[in-house]
Amino acid sequence: MTDFAAIDFETANGRRTSVCSVGVVVVRGGEVVDTFYSLIRPRPNFYSRFTTAIHGLRYEDTADAPDFAEVWRQVAPRIEGLPLVAHNSPFDEGCLRAVFELYGMPYPGYRFVCTCRAARRVFGRSLPDHRLHTVSAACGFDLAHHHHALADAEACARIALKIL
Repeated sequence: MTDFAAIDFETANGRRTSVCSVGVVVVRGGEVVDTFYSLIRPRPNFYSRFTTAIHGLRYEDTADAPDFAEVWRQVAPRIEGLPLVAHNSPFDEGCLRAVFELYGMPYPGYRFVCTCRAARRVFGRSLPDHRLHTVSAACGFDLAHHHHALADAEACARIALKIL
């Protein structure tokens, strides 16, 4: 693949609607041409200890952040017409569908491609697991800030450029 948008969401709690940050990396002609990151005020607006332990975000970080609809108005034109690539895409696609429904927004039918599934096909048992940081290292990318949405989207884009 040479034209796509890698996307990653972080959530505030166990609900898919609770997206609290998004990272997007737009690739055209095999080159990164745009990146976007934003905090998002989640709904419901509370953080579980589990999710905060993973990504470090807390209520105070997003209390004054824009809501999803406002953030998506900035994302949508960047990704128009592109397939979306995510590592473990059922999670990110599930979040996107859930939050579109929550906000009463018509879902545009984005097509998702999963780099985790692709990594399982390409690397098989040669890797100890197929988690994002493991696969990105195997593809020559150092994921220094795992669970930051933009860093994870960039890792996903680098994986996609190597194996899709």
